[in-house]
Amino acid sequence: MTLRLFLVAGEASGDRLGAALIRGLREVSGRELELHGIGGPLMEAEGLTSLFPMEELSVMGLTEILPRLRSLLGRVSQTAEAVLEIRPDALITIDSPEFSLRVAAKVKARAAQVPTIHYVAPTVWAWRPKRARKMAKSIDHVLALFPFEPPYMEAEGMGCDFVGHPVTTEPVARAEEAAAFRARHGVGADAPLILVLPGSRRSEVDRLAPVFGEALRPVLRAHPDARLVLPTTESVAPMLAEKLKDWPVKPLILDPRGQAAEAHLAEKRAAFAAADVALAASGTVSLELAAAGTPMVVAYDMSWLSRKIIGALLKVDTVTLVNLVSDTRAVPEFLGTDCRPEPIAKALRDLLSDEAARRAQRDAMDATMLRLGRGGEPPGTRAARSVLRVI
Repeated sequence: MTLRLFLVAGEASGDRLGAALIRGLREVSGRELELHGIGGPLMEAEGLTSLFPMEELSVMGLTEILPRLRSLLGRVSQTAEAVLEIRPDALITIDSPEFSLRVAAKVKARAAQVPTIHYVAPTVWAWRPKRARKMAKSIDHVLALFPFEPPYMEAEGMGCDFVGHPVTTEPVARAEEAAAFRARHGVGADAPLILVLPGSRRSEVDRLAPVFGEALRPVLRAHPDARLVLPTTESVAPMLAEKLKDWPVKPLILDPRGQAAEAHLAEKRAAFAAADVALAASGTVSLELAAAGTPMVVAYDMSWLSRKIIGALLKVDTVTLVNLVSDTRAVPEFLGTDCRPEPIAKALRDLLSDEAARRAQRDAMDATMLRLGRGGEPPGTRAARSVLRVI
């Protein structure tokens, strides 16, 4: 019997989660899957036809959402109507709560019998704890990425399973692949290679690229033989020429356009493994770097209003996932008003020269991967088992 599912992902990290879940469902259920919804290239490679381009939903920050609110609300209604027409065995929303939870609420109001499952628990342990209570009105079950999250969800009446994070089972480039990447791009074996990750959303790159460029200037003066590599996404790639024109050195850009998804991912994995250090926007990418064992400096900023609102509500002293999961503060972090070129540059220079700091980060990364399920059943499979128990 065919299993009919409607999945909604709104950004690259959700696309990875969705693809791993689909693979897990095929393996665990042994049934044919009929897939509907919204997703990116990885979910589409697993057989989903996206209702509209996922990139339309890749918006971050309160004030960043406001100018596009009318368009996003129209997509909410369109998506909810598609769910109601299809009547799937389950609606599975993946992260992107501003969009996906609105879809779930509309569906639940008119078709309460459709099971609603949300993949990625809201970070109520970090800020806005009342979100879980509001979410419980339209979500039946939650798939949590972190082991400390289920009690927060269960306290509000939702089912919740810790399923781990797919990053723990995604391929990591071998040492010979990293060496081949350096040779292929003319990077000497002893030359510092700096991975630069200013975000997967256009709004992030627009805000962070100038700061990152200025932060790299003194680092490159101190290490004139250093090279930069910048993996990007299809939605961000077209804007990079303008945003990077004032950088002191033109980076090697890993552009996915015109490439098969797996070929681009393999090149990105090789870059992660080949890099000595990374300068990264805050987010899931810190877990990808942890999986690769790449020491990092994290920096992030939002609009003034978003910064003020979120800063007032924040309940934790770090937002870097490696720091949180490992219960350390090994990764230097520069957020909001601290997201300035001078301290970021100093942290990068220190990391490049301090083997003890790099070793401390790698210890924290190893602890993070173990706590997120490395060595156990793949998180996509665990998530699939949880979904099947609900439906």
